Amino acid sequence: MTFQISAVTIYGKKPGQMRTVPFHLGTLNIVTGDSRRGKSALLTIIDYCLASSDYPVKAGKVRTYVGTYAITLTKPGEQLFVARQAPKSNAETSTTMCVLTQAPGSPPPALEELRFTTPEDTAKAYLSDFCGIDDTVRVPAVGKNTLIAPSIRHALFFCFQAQNEVANPDVLFHSQGKDWRPSTIRGVVPYFLGAVDPEQALLHNKLRNLRRDLADNEAKLAVSADRTPASGQAQALLTEAVEAGLLPPQTSAQTAEDVLQLLRRLRSELTHGGTLRPVEVDDDPLAALYARRAELRRDFALARARIADLKGALAENDEFSGQAIEQRARLTSLSLLRRDAATGDVDRCPVCDSAVSSANDTIAGLTEDLALLDGDLGVIRNDTPAIRRLIAGQEDRLQELRSELAHNQEQVQELTTSRRATQQEPDDLRRAAIVQGRISLYIETIAQQNAAPRVLDRRDELREQIAALEEQLSRNTQDERLTSSLSLINQDIRDKAMLLDLDFASSPIRLDLNRLTVIADTTDGPVQLKDMGSAENHLGYHVSTLLSLHEWFTMHQRPVPRTLVLDQPSQVYFPAEPTGEEVLQTNDRTQLLNTYEAIHRTLQQLEGKMQVIVMEHADLDDPVFSQHVVERWRYVNDSGLVPSTWMETAPPES
Repeated sequence: MTFQISAVTIYGKKPGQMRTVPFHLGTLNIVTGDSRRGKSALLTIIDYCLASSDYPVKAGKVRTYVGTYAITLTKPGEQLFVARQAPKSNAETSTTMCVLTQAPGSPPPALEELRFTTPEDTAKAYLSDFCGIDDTVRVPAVGKNTLIAPSIRHALFFCFQAQNEVANPDVLFHSQGKDWRPSTIRGVVPYFLGAVDPEQALLHNKLRNLRRDLADNEAKLAVSADRTPASGQAQALLTEAVEAGLLPPQTSAQTAEDVLQLLRRLRSELTHGGTLRPVEVDDDPLAALYARRAELRRDFALARARIADLKGALAENDEFSGQAIEQRARLTSLSLLRRDAATGDVDRCPVCDSAVSSANDTIAGLTEDLALLDGDLGVIRNDTPAIRRLIAGQEDRLQELRSELAHNQEQVQELTTSRRATQQEPDDLRRAAIVQGRISLYIETIAQQNAAPRVLDRRDELREQIAALEEQLSRNTQDERLTSSLSLINQDIRDKAMLLDLDFASSPIRLDLNRLTVIADTTDGPVQLKDMGSAENHLGYHVSTLLSLHEWFTMHQRPVPRTLVLDQPSQVYFPAEPTGEEVLQTNDRTQLLNTYEAIHRTLQQLEGKMQVIVMEHADLDDPVFSQHVVERWRYVNDSGLVPSTWMETAPPES
């Protein structure tokens, strides 16, 4: 289940300044007013509070007099209050936010009650979870060799239409004109439309684990092969020991086991009272490499243990959250009890209106439990993204340790090979010490090989499993689902276009996700939105497409906010150079009312499960428009987003 927006709140830069713009859920909300009254700022404030990476609020009175922005997000049984301060000094944006879990219907808190301690990335993860986005899903970013996780920021592509977008023939989705956004939109659309099967996230995760297991198995096999003595190595060491004077010249052995026994005995003699001085570990680079290897292996085991512990904690959080939400749903029935306005006591039954004063203590206790439960849920939701980040960090650490271990092995091999060059060393004592070290290395390698369990070669088995999963997750299945979904959505777009009497509506209409535009397939060939004449067509196809997509999102319970924000759709009907009294002509007025009738009809079909917020310059007296006006910001009534009383004195310093 996802959310709608019940309010936008701004806090002035001076103490006590607070202004809230409420919105109705499940219906059309129109904020109408003159230019420069703060209408367009509503969209940018909502965008900023939904974890935007920049500061989209434009320069003007809002930036000058507002110090903190906030929105209230509501879904059945839950409410979230999200606040974010304006950037300080020369900062580009504010990197921390305030995210509060509230009881449904709670008003925005005072500014002094807010604590801005949640990092932007954590807030984004929390908002994505509140929206219902599955954080285990990964989709390809078209044009990039990476996978991305859909987030609340990606869902907003389909929720906003800024003033320069709502009738733009070249841009269909929000922020589509920015760098890399088109490829990202193409990448996330299948997930938000539901073309990515719900089980595919688990299958993708299983595929990633299999690929990691294959890499681990290959690494272990490589290490095992490196530890296997080369043919003739033992005999070669025996010959070197004789040449270095460590063994009598006549020393020989018939079998490999005999050679090994001789080398072990020689090593023991040299270590315990032999003629050579022991090699100091601190002066031996090979010893340092082996010490480092032991340290890396300890770190590797520790990282794997930490991952297991973190995954256990995550599972416990999920289990607690599920049980807590169920208990919370039971306790919220307390809100049905009526309170006496004079005493504040809960003393009236909502069914029979009889007194229940004897239960006040119990009710008070249960209400306190509900508040504590809300607090616990907030902590769990804040902790969960952090735990996932820690797991990802530890998995990255494991990969780093694997790389370091491989590099360490290469260094050991290189050092061992390079020591062969010292055979011509004129110093006999030094040559003997070098041979002694190589013998010790060989014996330790043999011991490790014998002690270590034999590595099972699972490469063929794992590759078969990976191939089967890749076949199961092939894009063909996803493409078929996507094509089927778009076919149904295209029918809705065409139906709305015909009701709006748009050009080309009699032809098949399709949403082209490759070009990110609407195309009419006429008898003379395809006609893209940018090639359709009239701003009225551009506006009509934008509205038809976004409404049809939201119908699909709502009916199929997709994790996209149930909010569509449109900024000044009537702009296409006003003259380019207004004369002061901007009056719509009869035909333009009719067409604009048809647009609002299409919005109203869609909302009725969705039965309150979606809302539309429109910022408008026009103010029509027809009920289709006037009954949905929630704010009128006109110079004649001295009203706007920023109260005039905030501007009576000089602007506060930022």
